[in-house]
Amino acid sequence: MKEARRSFLKKAAVAGAVTAVGVVAANAKEAYSSGGVVVGKSKKKEILYKKTKVWDEYYRNAL
Repeated sequence: MKEARRSFLKKAAVAGAVTAVGVVAANAKEAYSSGGVVVGKSKKKEILYKKTKVWDEYYRNAL
């Protein structure tokens, strides 16, 4: 009786570990597919810079 219970627990532990590794690997591949940069699913374009008088003055002074 105890042997059957132990073998069941061993099989359940191995199956759980394999599942956990698979889930972690799938999430890591999805989240870090472009060199460590997280890639989202948004269709919006990210705007980092808009040309304004303030930015023009900043860049003139920075150079």
